[in-house]
Amino acid sequence: MITLETLCVRIGNVPVADVQEWIDSDWLRPEGARGHYLFREIDEARAHLIRELREDMGINDEGMPVILSLLDQLYAARRQMRRLREAISVPRENELRSRVRALLASMHD
Repeated sequence: MITLETLCVRIGNVPVADVQEWIDSDWLRPEGARGHYLFREIDEARAHLIRELREDMGINDEGMPVILSLLDQLYAARRQMRRLREAISVPRENELRSRVRALLASMHD
């Protein structure tokens, strides 16, 4: 976990006041209280994204909540799809038992 000052440096020397506005706008959700924030890796990645959206893509303060909400929904859907894919790819216990029995039976033939 990193401090607010370290975060500001890592994301491209963004002023502390700007990042504080992002927190106040609920675009970033660090742990801790004002003056004692701690940021996780995911917070740093989101701060990079916010900076890029503002500087490179020209997203203004009114559009940022919409963009971030849509991206959050997209990431949540991707996580759900990944979990579903993993659940589908893991053989069910009964199927696994049947496969092991068939394999053992074929070894005796």
